[in-house]
Amino acid sequence: MSSGCGSAKKGDVPQYARSAANMRALNYGVHNMASAEKIVTFLVGFAVGAAMGYLFYGGIGRDALGRPTAVTHVLDAVSCCGAGALAGRAAIPLRRRSVLRRRALALGRQFRDMLDALNTSLGAGKNVRDSFAAAYGDLSEQYGEEAYILGELEIITRGVDNNFDIEDLLEDFGRRSGNGDIVSFASVFRACGRRGGDIRQSVRTTHEILTDKMEIREEIDTAVTSGRTEQAAMMFMPPALIFVVKAMSPDFASNYTSAAGIAATTVALALFVAAYFVGRAVLNIKV
Repeated sequence: MSSGCGSAKKGDVPQYARSAANMRALNYGVHNMASAEKIVTFLVGFAVGAAMGYLFYGGIGRDALGRPTAVTHVLDAVSCCGAGALAGRAAIPLRRRSVLRRRALALGRQFRDMLDALNTSLGAGKNVRDSFAAAYGDLSEQYGEEAYILGELEIITRGVDNNFDIEDLLEDFGRRSGNGDIVSFASVFRACGRRGGDIRQSVRTTHEILTDKMEIREEIDTAVTSGRTEQAAMMFMPPALIFVVKAMSPDFASNYTSAAGIAATTVALALFVAAYFVGRAVLNIKV
């Protein structure tokens, strides 16, 4: 399932726009973070980065007896602030991508349930408009009022009541969602409307295809769960090992503050970060 999560810079695009029915609607591929959310995200990232900076690079510049000097304090502050600033800046786009990914997954599940409800209503002989209204009633009991699909169903039903074409409303929904399945469904729906196709069969077929895709994705997620768990555990291994070494053997840990130790730590961290992103790309299997 494709989604609008991969957009590079969304700050210039409004998070909310006017739908084809001239109602306020969400652009699903955009998450413009509020100032408070940005500040909290940055501070969390800064705290983690500063802690890692001190853990890996703290204590540089000690004297021959291992005592901290003025240079040590300055370098500690620089390493903490530098690593914290980098981590804080990186945390903001990571947070945005996480929100967009969760939103896309939730919308995909809700859209499948909407098709299920439409399939049932159309099969019972209701017309298209009443079927969408019935789907709203069914899904409002299943989801809370803040569910994405309920907002879209409200736009569709109100738009039809105000003489907007349902094909235009669905295509607008697909365009804003960035979801390939919704875009395809809107195209099929328009083709059926123009050529007198069987709407019921189109909804039924789309629902079956989407259900099969989600089942395949769930099977893949189950298969790679152990790999993701191992990857998450590996993220904590280097900091944990360094912390144990520095806590239990300060004399040995002093080797990390030498020129060779700093170089080795930097290279190891670069390799670790590269391996993490490669592993994440390998485990990110799309259906």
